Amino acid sequence: MPKWLQKSFVVLVTILTFGLVTPSQTFLYNQASADKPTREDSVKAETTYTQIEEITEEELDSSEQIIQSWLNEAEELSYLKFGSRIKPVIEDEFKQIILPNIHKAIEEVAVQYPEEKLAYLELSEVATGGNAEKIFHLYSKENNKDIIRFHVRKDHPPQSGYWFNFHYHTSDDNFEAHHELGSIYWDTNTPPKWMS
Repeated sequence: MPKWLQKSFVVLVTILTFGLVTPSQTFLYNQASADKPTREDSVKAETTYTQIEEITEEELDSSEQIIQSWLNEAEELSYLKFGSRIKPVIEDEFKQIILPNIHKAIEEVAVQYPEEKLAYLELSEVATGGNAEKIFHLYSKENNKDIIRFHVRKDHPPQSGYWFNFHYHTSDDNFEAHHELGSIYWDTNTPPKWMS
């Protein structure tokens, strides 16, 4: 008997008798046994799931490794930019406030590219010293064009001391808009030059 017909019969009997008569225990047992997957079905399902999981993890491993290497390099390049005089003062706040936002921005850019193209993206390895804003850029090695530029600017609002304003620009709008990553207060004294 088809499953839908059996279930319909049980519902019909229940409705007509208002629960005074219930289906036999044998009928209910057979119904429950028919719904259970066999051992063979479980093994097939488990094997398929494992294969899909392994493929997905392998794919993720490759792209995740690329992104993680960028994130590690981004942190190193940032500390290089700060130099030995600025880094000890702002390092903790940078890790708590700015670095997670840099990670988020890099991950948002990475998802726009297929995995095979991620290998052609790279961080610039030279931070600029002095008063220049550049920390690092993510660019394509295929055409040497920047995709996203991470910068830090020294701001000095009236009677507010000095602030380091972290932001980035994207190629989507020809690097015109400032996308804020956060700001870190320095002091009322002028901060030293970058990389000093």
